[in-house]
Order: sequence, then C-alpha cells, then structure tokens
Amino acid sequence: MPQSLTEDAFLGGKLKILQPEKGYRAGIDAVFLGASIPAQSGDAVFEAGIGVGVASLCLLSRVPAVDVTGMEIAARYAMMCEENAKRNGYGQQLRVIHADVKEALRKDLSSMPQHGSFAHAFANPPYFEEGKVTASPSLLKAQAHSFGPDDLELWIKVMAAMVCLRGTVTMIHRPETLGKILNAMEDKFGDIRVAPLYAREGTAASRIVVQGVRGSRAPMQLLPGLALHRADSAFTPDADAVLREGMAWRLR
Repeated sequence: MPQSLTEDAFLGGKLKILQPEKGYRAGIDAVFLGASIPAQSGDAVFEAGIGVGVASLCLLSRVPAVDVTGMEIAARYAMMCEENAKRNGYGQQLRVIHADVKEALRKDLSSMPQHGSFAHAFANPPYFEEGKVTASPSLLKAQAHSFGPDDLELWIKVMAAMVCLRGTVTMIHRPETLGKILNAMEDKFGDIRVAPLYAREGTAASRIVVQGVRGSRAPMQLLPGLALHRADSAFTPDADAVLREGMAWRLR
C-alpha cells in the first residue's frame, strides 16, 4: 500500500476502505447517509460526489442487490472508489463516472446517466461556504469541504433530475443550512423528513439528514433524531447498531 494511503475499517470491519492519508477522509457522516437510504433489492441508486465510496459501499453491504452509479470530480478519489468496490466484492454493482456533478444536468453528454432512471439519489455535499472558512492546504480536501453560494441548490437539482417520480433524495449537511435545503426542495419534493444527529443527549444537532420524495404532497416531518455518544463517550446502542453492525437508520 502506498504510504500516502490508509486502509480503514467500517461497519465493524465488514468494509476495508482505502483513503488518502491527507486530504478529505470519509467518516461517520457517510455511514449514516448510507444507512438512511430506503433502497430495496433491484433498485438503481445514484450518489453525487461519491468520494472513495463509503456511503455507497455501506448501502451495498446492507442491500447487496442494488446497482450504484456514482459521480466524482477528483480522479484520485474516483479511482480509489473503484478499487474499494473491487476489494470489498462489489465491483460489478458500483460504477463511477469521472465528472463534475454540475455536468449531470446536461442532456447532450452520452456519459451522463439518464434523467429519471434512479429510485434513490443521495449526497454528502461540501459543508462550508467559500470565503467563510480557512481553506485547507490540500486541494482535494479544500474542494471536498467548501461550496459556492449556489452549489447546494445545484446539487439538489441534480439529484432531483436523476430520480423517478416517487423516488427519494437524501443528503446530510450542517443544521444551519436547513433553510437553504428546504427552499431548494420546496417545488419538487414532499414528505420531507428531517432527522438530526446529536453528539450527545441535550446538545444541539451537529448534523441533519434531509430526505424528500419527488412529486409527493405529504407534509414535512421533523423526526426525533439520534444521539451518537453516551456520557462516557462510548457510542449509544442505536449509533453502534448503524456504525458497527451496518443496520439501517430508517427515516420512513
């Protein structure tokens, strides 16, 4: 293994994932995102910004008979994702398109997936607005962590274009962006579920998972959410079931 990479265990060792030693590294957020996708055997799913593939591989570990198409702008991450899929036995079920998510809205590129052809789409977009945080010296990490003022809405548009009617779109992000996310989802989605993740009971949410159904008119629901840690800093049983046992985190 090159010294610039590490091999990290996910889902209690079920998955072995190659990641850059320096730069953006997937963690808990990707695992909870993968656990929240309500996919069933035979479904086609799409991940925008697939990175090294942790969220999609967690989903495949739970529901092996799905087909995943991911899109990733950074060639190094895309190649690692393909390698991770092969190393974990999912090379036939996961396809990576080396392209910018922004290109997915174009209909004149044969390399882009057909719009409306997926049952589910999901993403772990960059978290921090450009100009409001100090950029990482690692270019790949800086690209993965920061977004422009219109990028969040664009990612939601891409996922909305990819899913069929009654398909779901899911994303994990920071709580302070909830207003932007709901505004971007307002016209195309209903039955929106908002599920907070808390570091501990009694603390403010550190992450939110937002999931909507394309074309639904059902009202939004704010779910109880999940606390990650107990007072002694160990994972709570519910968090442990997702992170180590690969259980679903059901939002619907």
